[in-house]
Amino acid sequence: MQLLTMQTHKPSVSLIRAKSYAQEALRESLETLLEPLGGMPAFVKRGDRVLLKPNLLTGSRPTKECTTRPELVRAVAEMVIAVGGKPFLGDSPAFGSAKGVAVANGLLPILEELNLPIVEFHGKRYQTVNDNFNHLLVSKEAMEADVIINLPKVKSHMQLTLTLGVKNLFGCVPGKMKAWWHMEAGKDANRFGEMLVETARTINPDLTILDGIIGHEGNGPSGGEPRQLEVLAASTNVFALDRAMLEVLKVSPAQVPTVAASQRLGICPELSDIDFPNLSPDLLQIEDWQLPEKLMPIDFAMPRVIKSTFKHLYIRFIKEPMSAYGKG
Repeated sequence: MQLLTMQTHKPSVSLIRAKSYAQEALRESLETLLEPLGGMPAFVKRGDRVLLKPNLLTGSRPTKECTTRPELVRAVAEMVIAVGGKPFLGDSPAFGSAKGVAVANGLLPILEELNLPIVEFHGKRYQTVNDNFNHLLVSKEAMEADVIINLPKVKSHMQLTLTLGVKNLFGCVPGKMKAWWHMEAGKDANRFGEMLVETARTINPDLTILDGIIGHEGNGPSGGEPRQLEVLAASTNVFALDRAMLEVLKVSPAQVPTVAASQRLGICPELSDIDFPNLSPDLLQIEDWQLPEKLMPIDFAMPRVIKSTFKHLYIRFIKEPMSAYGKG
């Protein structure tokens, strides 16, 4: 995982048009996408443990483009392996286990073929940049990886307007802590946005590759419909990438709490301060991208938090000790 450093040059966001998830075509698209950033060898060295962090929201709507496409996961994993890296998958889905959601979305053949481990995330407290969020727990599996490659999906979102690179990193917060944050900060969109930005800044992915060949518009993150966008985006700066994609989708930064928060905190570059080595956002703009019909409150409410907490306590203090006892 890269160390936080001061930006001394313009962040680059590579944007290309990509129309197909077919294996060869996608591989060529990814090579074109990453070439201005130095290609995969710029990020992964031989022996590196590389976390691939897709969007594994749910296994219940596998045809609705709610999650990062298996084809993209495969292609990126193969590129990592080709340069000597050791990729593994991880996420903390909204519902179910990472493996269960991955299997429901067609990832099992890829996991088996590439011998790709998938891990469940467990929380640990890490020092954050903003002292207001020092009680934030993030995945030790993510923080201890040598390299993090963030693989979000372009989606509309009924609570946050859009979910892109920054929001995808909330999947590195274990499930019960997600529920707690929805309750603690959910009634204040500004604070919730800042929490998501702080999560992204703490995790600090080495590379973000955004799956926008087919997006998910309307009442996302899962209740909308697929939409052909024909866009792939990549950057070492997840905040710059999200800002650029708002321009593609013609959505105001003020409408998206994560981008608005990153601007308030001074870590989101202006569009004019971003370098676009391939296509510029105006060449990829979508005229009628559908946002949610209406926005909903972010908080989960108390019952869900209590249920999540008691499930965690049951697994930790009852189920696991009993299982160990039975094996003895």
